Formats: sequence, structure tokens, C-alpha cells
Amino acid sequence: MDPDTASTTPPPAAVPTEAEVHKLELQRRANREAVAALGFDPYGVRTPNLTTCAEAKRRYDESADQQHQASESARSAAKKADPSLDDSALPPVEDHRPRVAVAGRVVLHRDNGKLVWLNLRDHTGDVQVALSKRDCDEQGFALAKKLDLGDLAVVRGPLMKTRAGEVTIWAESAAPGGKCLTPPPEKRAGLQDLELRYRKRYVDLWSNPETMRTFTLRSRIVSRIRRYLDERGYLEVETPMLQTLAGGAAARPFRTTMNALGLDLFMRIAPELYLKRLLVGGMPRVYEVNRNFRNEGLDKTHNPEFTVVEVYEAFGDYGSMMELTEGLIKELARVVIVEDRDLDTTGAGKGCAVLAPADEDELPETLVLPFGELKIDYGRAFERVTYAELFERALGFRFDDFDRAHAEATQRKLKTKNEAGQALDPILIVNELFEEVAEKSIDPERPTFVMDYPAALSPLTKAKAGTGGDRIPLAERWDLFIAGMEIGPAYTELNDPDVQAERFKQQLAGLDDEENTFRTFDQDFIEALKVGMPPAGGLGLGIDRLVMLLTNERTIRDVILFPLMRPVGSGGAE
Repeated sequence: MDPDTASTTPPPAAVPTEAEVHKLELQRRANREAVAALGFDPYGVRTPNLTTCAEAKRRYDESADQQHQASESARSAAKKADPSLDDSALPPVEDHRPRVAVAGRVVLHRDNGKLVWLNLRDHTGDVQVALSKRDCDEQGFALAKKLDLGDLAVVRGPLMKTRAGEVTIWAESAAPGGKCLTPPPEKRAGLQDLELRYRKRYVDLWSNPETMRTFTLRSRIVSRIRRYLDERGYLEVETPMLQTLAGGAAARPFRTTMNALGLDLFMRIAPELYLKRLLVGGMPRVYEVNRNFRNEGLDKTHNPEFTVVEVYEAFGDYGSMMELTEGLIKELARVVIVEDRDLDTTGAGKGCAVLAPADEDELPETLVLPFGELKIDYGRAFERVTYAELFERALGFRFDDFDRAHAEATQRKLKTKNEAGQALDPILIVNELFEEVAEKSIDPERPTFVMDYPAALSPLTKAKAGTGGDRIPLAERWDLFIAGMEIGPAYTELNDPDVQAERFKQQLAGLDDEENTFRTFDQDFIEALKVGMPPAGGLGLGIDRLVMLLTNERTIRDVILFPLMRPVGSGGAE
């Protein structure tokens, strides 16, 4: 019987009681003992030369399958015409069908008596398996009867197609790969509860193919970032996560203590100052794919532990970083589009994991990817606009009109004082307006570099030539915005030790402790600059947000395998 013609949509499953869950687990434990009684280890053994589900489907050979069917029909017809013929006198059955060995989790199980149908799932998708009493070995067929949904199984056999056109493994043998004692999510709905998906990612990954796709793509994206930079002569390095000073970014750090040395330490909020030390030491191009830790709130685009790639190039500037960044993001969009197109052409179906490395010589016609309702065009040249231009365009007056800025901020009920009631420096009020109004005016479907920020907001950045006498001196800094999110900044790095020392000491009225971490005085870094650091460009790109954009995930938790969660039963909001 062909399962494609027999399957029906089951009614919604009732939520089982605690007692019923216990009974279900007891039944699974009984099945585990029955599998052991068949002579198997229920938790599997080493099995070499396995093929993924997707690769197995790709190996299907239609001509070999048709030849096998024709030879079986000829043999059957000869036997029917003359039942007295011995088997040796009958036409031989020709079977040149590819044979595969596949391991996967049972996501469908249908027992039709002498024929058991399974769907096995691995990280590449699903494949259908048929186990017949006639053709499967006796031990394997008995195992198939005892498998539960969620169990891991290994099957071997030739590839064929059902009448409905489904590529299927016609199993010759089967073995257990691991017992699932916990009843899995309902097979059609998957694991839908968001909190359970984050807490039980190990279930989410195999029960929701779209989750597996997202995280497989994330790995491909990070690998391609590394390769892209390696190909351009950048050297990957590692810098300390435990630091005696918190610096390199404006953030509240996590604190810890090293008992052996009696040292109070900070978890890294940014690797910037260490990477610049490497430029001083003579490494001309360096990068780090780094984990950063910031003791701040959680929302759709923020997690206290996150991943960034930081890049530094001697004798570069923020212009060279702009070129590097635009090329990199276009390349990542291309990789994702080609990978997803590969999914559609293999028969695995949209939403499965990436099946195989994409053909990197293949160029998509367009570089448009969805993000919610948006269609982001990565193929066009990225927009470039200055901070001052964007501010005036959005608010209707110049950004150096402090009186107007204060009045506008007051009218909009934006912050003009810090929590202690101290008035903010005028440039901070200007930036409040910029972040609240001007940033939101950027076309979310057009990747946009906002250039030339106020120097007072960028203490690690070289000043823009010719603006030192302006009411608001500028710095050679840009921020990249896509879909309303800041993806990362870049700078022409400040390399004058005297100016840097002064910037560390500078205090803007109203800055809180978190914002002042940018100005933590790092004497050793000043000493490094005194040795001489070449002019340089540097950038930091948030990998989590990039993955969100490229995989069409709307929250950062959906692109972090194990996001931070409150302990179960601790109470309070997530």
C-alpha cells in the first residue's frame, strides 16, 4: 500500500495529563526492552558510511529503478505463464539501483501489517522508508514494529519511487540508533511554544525543519565571513575575554573575580583595544569573530551574550571599511540565496536545512531577500548619507542648532536630563533626536551607511579633516542600517596617543556610567599608541543581526542556539 494515498490529517491531539505522559513513557521503556530482546543495543553502535536523507534522495536513479521494475515484471509474467518453471529458469531480476545507508529520527510511523512505512529526518530533511516482511531481514522488520516516533534508526536498502512519485528507501535491513523516551511534539505542528523552543532547542532543531535551516545557514554565513576575510589577507586572531578594564564600547560590563590572583575582572564588552595593539605589533590586517558580553536588557535585537566580527586594516580608513563591508554583505546574501535555491531543486522542500555547499560559481540574478514584509535589495549600491544631511532631512533644521534641538526634544518628550537630573550635553540631545527621528526615516529596504558622526560621540575615532573649528566637529565614522537595525559601525582609527589620552579623560555632561566605559582610561593602550600605530580602518559587524536579516528571523533569540532564559520556576518576565 502506498502511504501517499493512504495518509489523512489526524485530528488535533488532546493535551495529555501528567499520568498519561507517564504511561506513554512507560510504553516507550517497554519498547526499548523489546528492542534489546531482539538482540540490538537500543542506543545504537558505530555505523560508518552513512548518507544524509537529502543525498539519498539525490542518488535516486530512475533508469535503474525502471529497469528493475521491468525485470521483475518479466519474471512474474514468465512464472504466471508456466508455473512449473524452476526459479533458475526464470528471467533474472536486474537490480542496479543505488543502495544507501541512512540514519534519522522517526517522524512518521505507519504499520500496515506486512509493510511498515517510516519517514526518517536528519539535518537535511526527510526521506521515506518502506520495510516489507518479504524483503527486509527478519530482525530489522521486527525492530520496525517496535519503533516509536522520535526514535533514531538506521536503514539500508535500494532507492525506488512509489506510485505517488516519492523517492523511498526499500529497506533490506534496519537497526536502532537511539531510543527516545519522551513523547515528541505533534508531528504536523512541531514544537510551537516559543519558550519551549528556546529551552529545548534539542527538540526544536529536529522537530522544526525551519529551525535547522536557520542554524545551518548561520554556520555557513560565519564560515563565509572567515573565508572572505582570509582571501583578502586578514589574519584571524583571539584576544582576551577576561579583562582588567572594560573598554572599547559604551556598555555596562559583567564583573567577575579570579580567585587565583585575587583580581576583579570584566567580561569583554569589545575586543577593539587589543586588536589595535596587534596593529602596533606589526600585524597589518587582523580580525576576530568574538563573543561579547554586556550587562544590559533583552529585546528583539539585543542579547547579553552576542557575536561580532571586528576587522582592522593598517593604512586603511573608514572608506576602505565601507568597501569591505558592502562587498561582504553582498557575498553573504548571494550565498544564502544560492543555498535556498539548492533546497528547492533537490526535492527536499522549502524549509529544510541546507543540503550541500552551494555552487559558488553560480550567481543569482538578483540579491533581494525578504525580512518580514520588507524586500531588502542587497544588489544595488548601498546608500550613503551623512549624519548632518539625514538629521536635517528628517527634522527640518541643522543639527548644530542646539536651541532648536532642545526645544524639539522637549516637545517630543525625549530625554534632556540623565537619571540624576543633570542636563545632557547639547550633542547628546542632538543624538537623542537623531536616534528617535532621523534613524527611523532611513529606507528600511535600502542598506544605508550613515557617515561622519559628531566627534564627541566617537572617542576612539580620528577627526574628520576640516571640521575641527565647526560647532560640532566630526569624526570619520559610519554606521550601517538595514531594516531599521544598526548592523555595525566603522571608524578611521585614532592613533595619536596624546589625543586619545585626552579623549579618555573627556567627560560629556549627563553621561552615565555605562556610556562612560568608552572613556575608561587604559594606560597600557596609550603606551601601545606611543610605540606607534599606523593609520587604520576598523569595523564591527553584529553577526546575530546579520543572520536575522539574511534568514528572515524577526528576533535575535531565533538565531542564537541557546539564548539566555530565566530558570524554570524562577518567576518574573522573560
